[in-house]
Amino acid sequence: MTAALSVAEILDLPALVPLWPTVGKAMCQPESTTYQLAKEGRLPFEVIRLGRRRYVRTVDLHRFLGLTPGNSETTAEATAAVSSEHPTSPDLKAQEASAQ
Repeated sequence: MTAALSVAEILDLPALVPLWPTVGKAMCQPESTTYQLAKEGRLPFEVIRLGRRRYVRTVDLHRFLGLTPGNSETTAEATAAVSSEHPTSPDLKAQEASAQ
């Protein structure tokens, strides 16, 4: 099983992202399934072929995952959830101090 991408990793992507591993991992799909869905045209966004490589627009991936700029509440909630899962150094120090 492949490790899924975090919301922070997804929001930090360039304009075009490779079908595998980026899109596949964001959708929690194995490599073979990702390519098969693309081949059959069953992905919920356009797949762009450049030579032998396949890409997806990051905007389409964000929209599919519900991370559109117009949906700032969802993005803020997801970012807050990621932040709470991975506390920064000051947060970690505060948690350690409160635990003592």
